[in-house]
Amino acid sequence: MKTSAVILAAGYGTRMKSELPKVMHPLVGRPMIDWAVRAVEPVTQTPPVIVVGHGQALVRACLGERGVYAEQHELLGTGHAVLQALPYIADDVDAVIITYADMPLLTTATLSQLLDLYAAANPTTAIAMLTITRDDPQGFGRIARRADGTVAAIVEEADCTADQLLIRELNTGVYCFDAAWLRANLSAVPKSAKGEYYLTDLVAMAASQGRTIVTANAPLDDVYGVNNRVHLAEAEAVLRRRIVERHMLAGVTVIDPSSTYIEDAVEIGADTTIWPGCILRGATKIGKHCTIGPYSQIADSMVADHCRIIYSVIEQARMDEHAEIGPFGRLRKGAHLGERVHMGNFGEVKDAYLGPGAKMGHFSYIGNAEVGANVNIGAGTITCNYDGVHKSKTVIGDNAFIGSDTMLVAPVTIGREARIGAGAVVTRDVPPGATAFGVPARVKDKPSADDAA
Repeated sequence: MKTSAVILAAGYGTRMKSELPKVMHPLVGRPMIDWAVRAVEPVTQTPPVIVVGHGQALVRACLGERGVYAEQHELLGTGHAVLQALPYIADDVDAVIITYADMPLLTTATLSQLLDLYAAANPTTAIAMLTITRDDPQGFGRIARRADGTVAAIVEEADCTADQLLIRELNTGVYCFDAAWLRANLSAVPKSAKGEYYLTDLVAMAASQGRTIVTANAPLDDVYGVNNRVHLAEAEAVLRRRIVERHMLAGVTVIDPSSTYIEDAVEIGADTTIWPGCILRGATKIGKHCTIGPYSQIADSMVADHCRIIYSVIEQARMDEHAEIGPFGRLRKGAHLGERVHMGNFGEVKDAYLGPGAKMGHFSYIGNAEVGANVNIGAGTITCNYDGVHKSKTVIGDNAFIGSDTMLVAPVTIGREARIGAGAVVTRDVPPGATAFGVPARVKDKPSADDAA
């Protein structure tokens, strides 16, 4: 059975009180429309048709070729919106799923069940639809059934009789249509008193033709619609819970899920422990057997196995195996800690590499630098990398020792196994094996040729 999907995304979303189109508001690292597309992609054989209107340039830029776009120039109801999509649905498509871009909690699993329901129904079936049953109708349309239990119509709340208002089976707005029947009947949907064309009227039309309508109960979370920022926060809470549960079931320990924020694209290895208050964002990948937090933030970074990050901020950086940072450290863009690097509290690294086994004391700043293996960087050391116009590089050779409160004025090179005295201001290169101290720093003993070799 060839299946396509239509996602309705043309509304203004005025209740969001935002310049940003409603469907572009982010939820756990992805725009709302992205969640809707991800739900339908695994169960369809063609890119979904996205019905766009307000803010369509942002939607198109976000999704690119993942969607085909049908523009709804006038917002004349859901039936009119789907009518704009029909020309983009291939003639050989058997079934059409219709969903909404403001339902980010809808899952592929639930849509698969809807498709299975439609496929298993008899040949006269025109519509399979998801319904929910609850006491608070929230203005949803009611499912009106005949005495034999078959669906007769969807009645909008404004049109309900007193008895119909008591119905607790509600329409979610998620359907699977027989594609041929939809093409033949959609243009016949009558205009409402408000001058709009409602997709829900197709249910009564199918029933009057003797066609079958089948229903399935949907999980309440899946069909939660977002209309304002309160709803947005409530939907995000559900997504956050799902993401954390996914990681825990894969072997990650999350000490306090309610206080932990993990975006959808984040990858975490087994036997890693995430302590409370952590924020993990973007294209972050964390290895196995790591300790993260408490209260650490990691964004778009690579953290290898057996690393430890305590009360620290990592942004577009990399940590190799057994590296550790914190508490209160910061890795900025381009920072790279090699294997077994220790970075103390209140340190900062930017656009610099610290080689394997290097130790960086607290209250230090290393920027635009290349630090060799097993270098010791004393507390308060600063690479003075910016002269007000240009940024310059500092190079420190293997096994060098940098005393506390040293200022390395770039561009400058400290040779391997050199030693810099505490409080020095180094403005010139220091040869391998030499000792330098003072302000400005002077080399005490120049090494012999054998020492430098």
